[in-house]
Amino acid sequence: MTKKTILHTAPPDGGWGWMIVIGCFLVTVCTRAVTRCISIFFVEFQVYFGQDYSRTAWIHSIVDCATMLCAPLGSYVSNHVSCQVGIMLGGLLASTGLVLSSFATSLEYLYLTLGVLTGLGFALCYSPAIAMVGKYFDKRKALAYGIAMSGSGIGTFILAPVVQLLIEQFSWRGALLILGGFVSNLCVCGALMRPINLKEDFAHYSLKQEHNPTSKCSPLSLDCTHKSLCYCSQKEYSFLLKPDFIILAISFLFLAYGCSPPFVYLVPYALSVGVSHQQAAFLMSILGVIDIVGNVSFGWLTDRRFLKNHRYACYLIAVGLDGLSCLFLPILRCFELLVPFSVTFGYFDGAYVALIPVVTGDVVGTTSLSSALGVVFFLHAVPYLVSPPISGWLVDTTGNYTAAFLSSGLSMIFCALLLAFAKLIRLRHKPLTMTVPTSDTRQEIWTNGDLTSAATEECNHKEV
Repeated sequence: MTKKTILHTAPPDGGWGWMIVIGCFLVTVCTRAVTRCISIFFVEFQVYFGQDYSRTAWIHSIVDCATMLCAPLGSYVSNHVSCQVGIMLGGLLASTGLVLSSFATSLEYLYLTLGVLTGLGFALCYSPAIAMVGKYFDKRKALAYGIAMSGSGIGTFILAPVVQLLIEQFSWRGALLILGGFVSNLCVCGALMRPINLKEDFAHYSLKQEHNPTSKCSPLSLDCTHKSLCYCSQKEYSFLLKPDFIILAISFLFLAYGCSPPFVYLVPYALSVGVSHQQAAFLMSILGVIDIVGNVSFGWLTDRRFLKNHRYACYLIAVGLDGLSCLFLPILRCFELLVPFSVTFGYFDGAYVALIPVVTGDVVGTTSLSSALGVVFFLHAVPYLVSPPISGWLVDTTGNYTAAFLSSGLSMIFCALLLAFAKLIRLRHKPLTMTVPTSDTRQEIWTNGDLTSAATEECNHKEV
């Protein structure tokens, strides 16, 4: 007997959705937090392999870049097989990469295992898990994403001292081995990602079938035959041609370039102005904790009725203020002044990170969210890879951190201004709402920002 498929008219905004949020929270702990903690191994790797900082630093750059660069692959596996399978496979690859890294005999070996293999595993998990939250939540979407994305800050706050303790007790090899076992919990997270059937997905699927009966794509598992593979891929990534997404994508390049250097160079800068090692480390702890507060509180605030329709503007404000705080950093030359920077930068960093999936979903729609997030994180890859070395070159060239922090802040401010300018242009050319009479009532349909009448849609389908 065939099991009846239950269609949800709208995301449930609760129920099993909270388990999805917990699963996504754990995914961000096991991916983004673990990636940040890899820097704790740097000194150990330098001493053991006898290499300088620049060569050792490539390990962190490669794993971060691989995670973002392979994000579209994670979305593809999730769409064409299932989110559960994709995350479980990613967990196995990431865990295997960390375990193999414990047997490393050279930095090149670590580039491959800890960098490429672990980064690929993280990529298969990260974007599909985030996309699943968007399928289960609508009214509480920003809050759900705030909780889910806070795993990065909370995980870093907890894992950093634990990893240091493991290194002291079991050496870096033993610590990587144990960390590999911990990351295998991504498989458990994958098991939590129960798929949901939304009428929006099936309507999208039905429209495809009427326009192309040979297509074998389904909304939950896009099982494409050889003949329809090109058609499926074209429809799956059709959002790439939308002007709104193109502008958003360009803005992400500047955002990714600007947000990375402050995390990398805050501690060295603090030490250069006479702050003690303990106080410099405390600045990072403050930044991480406040980042969590920004994730959750800003998500909750932007879900309130008076702000829900203005989440795009809230995102721009958060990015702009984060960049503005970087511009003031070069004149903050004592611990007492650097603490407010950590609070401000950490809060608005957490705020806009929580809204990235929300803003992306508003542009492309829920159906294409997984694929769109894969592209979004892919766009972060190159800036993440090159921005710390470029900032380091600026420090070496100028002899101070001013140029590095100014370029970072201006890049983020330009991101906000670009999106604000595009929003103003759209408002000036906003089409008037049109009504089309039908047999019963006058209806209007909005699909991803495009106005289409129900009657026109029906006629088009009949003609096809």
